[in-house]
Amino acid sequence: MNFLSVENLTKHYGDILLFENITFHLNEGDKVALIGKNGSGKSSLLKIIAGLDIADEGKTSINASIEWNYLAQEPDLREDLSVWDAIFMTETPVLKTIREYEFCLNNSETISGERFEQALSAMEEMNAWDYESKIKTILGNLKIYDYQAKIKVLSGGQKKRIALARVLIEAPQLLILDEPTNHLDLDMIEWLEGYLSVQKMTLLMVTHDRYFLDNVCHKIMDLDRHELRTYNGNYAYFMEKKAAAIASENATIDKAKNLFKKEQEWMRRMPKARTTKSKSRINAFYDIKKIAHQKRQEDAISMNVKMTRLGNKIIHLKNVKKSFDTLKILDGFNYQFKKGERLGIVGDNGVGKSTFLNLLAGLEQQDSGHIDQGETVQIGYYTQKGMELKQDRKVIDIIKEIAEYIPMGDGSKLSASGLLMMFAFNPKKQQAYVSTLSGGERRRLFLLTILVKNPNFLILDEPTNDLDLITLHTLEDFLLNFQGCVIIVSHDRYFMDKLVDHIFVFEGNGKIRDFNGIYSEYRIDLEERKKQARKEEKELKQKEENPQNSIAQQTDNTIPKKKLSYKEKEEFEGLEQIIFDLEESKKALENQLASCQDNQQIRELSEELANICSAISIKEARWMELADRA
Repeated sequence: MNFLSVENLTKHYGDILLFENITFHLNEGDKVALIGKNGSGKSSLLKIIAGLDIADEGKTSINASIEWNYLAQEPDLREDLSVWDAIFMTETPVLKTIREYEFCLNNSETISGERFEQALSAMEEMNAWDYESKIKTILGNLKIYDYQAKIKVLSGGQKKRIALARVLIEAPQLLILDEPTNHLDLDMIEWLEGYLSVQKMTLLMVTHDRYFLDNVCHKIMDLDRHELRTYNGNYAYFMEKKAAAIASENATIDKAKNLFKKEQEWMRRMPKARTTKSKSRINAFYDIKKIAHQKRQEDAISMNVKMTRLGNKIIHLKNVKKSFDTLKILDGFNYQFKKGERLGIVGDNGVGKSTFLNLLAGLEQQDSGHIDQGETVQIGYYTQKGMELKQDRKVIDIIKEIAEYIPMGDGSKLSASGLLMMFAFNPKKQQAYVSTLSGGERRRLFLLTILVKNPNFLILDEPTNDLDLITLHTLEDFLLNFQGCVIIVSHDRYFMDKLVDHIFVFEGNGKIRDFNGIYSEYRIDLEERKKQARKEEKELKQKEENPQNSIAQQTDNTIPKKKLSYKEKEEFEGLEQIIFDLEESKKALENQLASCQDNQQIRELSEELANICSAISIKEARWMELADRA
């Protein structure tokens, strides 16, 4: 069955052509990844399909008999709603039934018994109990726990997760997703990957996550130079076929150039064109000229920017401690960075990864201990938030403010305009205003402003968000040849696997484990640890149920010691009070937010609330772990 048809679609953004006369169809069961360079029109195409934008020419149609939904790159949620209300802002019968039941449950003292009975009966009739369990499973896997929090106090990433949860809960037959993995941590991405790969739904999504693409989709559509080409198969197959197509196209252009020179000599003799044969040859000349003057460029970004010399002393952390109230980030941490080190950082949201990076960059102060930085260290910090770019400034002016000429690795100098060309900003784009750039183009410009300062210690916090695949490939090549130190926090597993040598695992409560290996090896190790923990838990349970059998089968020396240590007992006894205090702090913050009018203060309070919620989750998980063993 055909679910989606796009026919002869053309779209301009101002005077820039995004795509022209593109046509494709999606059938039931198709799972398709839409890829392309930043600014090529991927998000615009999805918005046109979803009815949120209008094409200049052509038409789109979605089968009227199916349910569908769309996840925008930056979802628009009502700020006055709670998380729970935002998720249930839908008219599907089963969700309306659950919404009514939850309302009755939360207002049992004020509603009539008859209304509650009707809600209960409707839940039974629609078998909504299982559905509610499914909803809470999806929310839990996306780490959405505070259902009563107001949308207005949430970060952009939290809003994206809530919007994603909503479209997954509605489970439409056709799902259109724009960068669904942005703002998800690695655990969430792997869960979403598994969920989408087994669901019987039709997918069209924009993604630059290569592992995610390979594991979910079986078809790739490439939006390139205003045209759309479809490739069946995985990303490696697509790269192979596209390279072959480019080689063939370049050969055709070279052949046309040679023929053009020959025909140009004939044209210079100014034929009268009185015969049909002459007119035909003149027309053919202009066709050849058009082909010969084509340029097949992949906008490969060369980043051979000179690196400032790095001495032997880099950064040395000595017994560093850092906390926010009861949330420990570092607890007596020691580490000495070495030349050429490539470090990845993983951990749940809220455990302190960004705080650690800010400490290294000197943007935050430790509570105690020392962070000694070598005199030659020049830090380049690529943050998630990016830099505040003035909307009314031209791209070229942004770079010229830093340097008119940039020293390169081979000793030469390059103009600001030349460097922008290397970063795929053609002369026309260089004169464009920042306000007209796509999200990926802005992040590429931000990256350029960092590298132009010749750093030798790079800190990259989610550098792959919104970057197209060409930029990603070139960034990877640059970092592989970079002689300085690199620290990477990224949800792109392919990117991490290719670049890091070892990983700091932020385990919470100030604990950091140094894992010697790439990300994929870390995940295998983590799964083995979980299996071992489940096995030990099962064996312990069996021993508790059958103590005589356990004694008969094992000597006292071989029975694992599972009781709490003295320190763990002290920790366990104090956790309830800590959790209670955190809950009180959370309530106080929520009350402050409810009456706050200042935007800056709202942002600060929201960040503090997010840290508190994360701390509560960590402490509750620790309490449950110790309670089980106690």
